[in-house]
Amino acid sequence: MGNAKLEQSGFGNPKEWLFHLDRILRGDATKPEQIRDAEISIPVLGITASVVALAIAYGFCMAVFAMVHGFESEQLAKSTQQTVATMTKVPLLFLLTLGITFPSLYVFNALVGSRLKMFQVLKLLIASLAVNLSVLASMGPIIAFFSVSTPNYKFIVLLNVVVFAVAGFLGLSFLIQTLNRLTPKTRKETTRSFQRIGKFPSQQVAPSTTDSAEQTVDAELDPPTAASPLDSVEGVVLGKQEKTVFACWIVVFGFVGAQMGWVLRPFIGSPNMEFSWLRPRDSNFFEAVFNTLFGMFS
Repeated sequence: MGNAKLEQSGFGNPKEWLFHLDRILRGDATKPEQIRDAEISIPVLGITASVVALAIAYGFCMAVFAMVHGFESEQLAKSTQQTVATMTKVPLLFLLTLGITFPSLYVFNALVGSRLKMFQVLKLLIASLAVNLSVLASMGPIIAFFSVSTPNYKFIVLLNVVVFAVAGFLGLSFLIQTLNRLTPKTRKETTRSFQRIGKFPSQQVAPSTTDSAEQTVDAELDPPTAASPLDSVEGVVLGKQEKTVFACWIVVFGFVGAQMGWVLRPFIGSPNMEFSWLRPRDSNFFEAVFNTLFGMFS
């Protein structure tokens, strides 16, 4: 009864947020038997609040470089401003990217025949962001350590890019595997999949009508299981068209997220520049990363 009320409110309390976040990370919220009705049982507002809190935590670790440099150069006002800006802009980066890419995922998802409705797609995206931000926040102390131990601004920038890429890859892997489980397959396709992986039931089906044989196969097939939310479910494989559609969306999401980060810069704060909330709109994210990488070895 309490869980039902929690789902209806969509918010809950911080203790429940951590419980549901743990369910997402362990795969309990996205097991095939849990999402059979195309429903991911999580409190939307509570997980969103967790996502924002994790983003703020990583923003603080990201701003350690500015804090250390500000303390050493006695520019405490500048470092304080940069810290507040970074802790504000990291959550904005993910929420704005979510808002921009949500319509495209819903359309792409509908094209491949998923059972998810619009609100359920939103819940899935929020769960994906929870995985992304959990990985990101877990690597925040590593960013803080290198920020304290090295004065190389370009290295810190590239390190953050790598960490964002790793977290983004894991978040998108979670998203694709969950969508994979939610994409319906015909009975014949599922039977052939089980035959390919050697999971076809050993008991022979008595020769009868096609319908009775299919019913016997359905009764004997074990429900697919997965050890983690990033594992592929046995017997469930996306078709060529589905893979192409989702691959296109991943590219769109990556480009939007990368460029959004470029629009909202600075996140770290260059020691040689004055503080500003936003920089002029010049160049683009990919050109800037290439120039930074080239500058480290020149």
